[in-house]
Amino acid sequence: MYFPVYRPRRFRRTENLRRMVRETRVSIDQLVYPLFVMPGSGLKNPVPSMPGVFQFSVDRLMDEVREVSRLKIPGVILFGIPSEKDERGSEAYADDAAVQQAVRAIKDAFPDLVVMTDVCLCEYTSHGHCGLLDGTEVHNDSTLEVLAEVALSHARAGADLVAPSDMMDGRVAAIRDALDENGFDQTGVVAYSAKYCSAFYGPFREAVDSAPQFGDRRSYQMDVCNAREALREVELDIEEGADMVMVKPALSYLDIIRKVKDEYDRPVAAYNVSGEYAMVKAAGAKGWIDEERVMMEILVSIVRAGADLIITYFAKDAARLLQ
Repeated sequence: MYFPVYRPRRFRRTENLRRMVRETRVSIDQLVYPLFVMPGSGLKNPVPSMPGVFQFSVDRLMDEVREVSRLKIPGVILFGIPSEKDERGSEAYADDAAVQQAVRAIKDAFPDLVVMTDVCLCEYTSHGHCGLLDGTEVHNDSTLEVLAEVALSHARAGADLVAPSDMMDGRVAAIRDALDENGFDQTGVVAYSAKYCSAFYGPFREAVDSAPQFGDRRSYQMDVCNAREALREVELDIEEGADMVMVKPALSYLDIIRKVKDEYDRPVAAYNVSGEYAMVKAAGAKGWIDEERVMMEILVSIVRAGADLIITYFAKDAARLLQ
């Protein structure tokens, strides 16, 4: 029987051989852990649809941040839960709101940990939309001023990076201008550039009670069918001053991650979102899959697609395996 000179199986024979020729590697350095912070004290409330994920008051949050630091995860992203909601989402930019308090506490205790903050209004508005309303329509341009004020309040608290996730046109420029004009030229902008109107966000909306009270978000988040539009969105954000661009969600949009990585000279983040996490956790709990292997396979696929950074609720679990 004829065998070719080159046999691919030669390098699959042992784990050390496989390690030597492995093309894609996931590192702890690529992970960012999302955290939900709320007003009050002594609070650690489980999110039912996201096993292992909690809403924290600032004092209890610090125990979680200490664990993140111990695992050598380089950064976190903070999402806020307000004490009260209103039409304008005014608690989003209040200096004494939960996120602003959390940023100050984290940077005081762990100055080297990278703190990224989500900049959006959906958690804070009584109507659940990501911008100000004009009747029942989300009004783009009036929202920009508020988003800039939110980002500025986070920068004043000490955030290293602000991450606008609202998908309003022109918001990166508005935020960049506000930061620079107020002396925060070193605060980076991580733009949710290609954020799709996805069904995978359900558990997150439970965690922060941010489901729209009417309609949906299709008038500002991207159509799940579009790829070329994602590149236009990324290009606009880069032109407006984005330091890093993001694709969200990750798994159903690996092709978008690759297109963005190939096309643009900016670091690319991908958000491995709540629904992606919840599905793996649910199937793992049923014994239908090997949860750890599936988790790592997903993270590898995101890096292989081209992501430089992964925001993921799996960050702690993955870091323990990668230690």
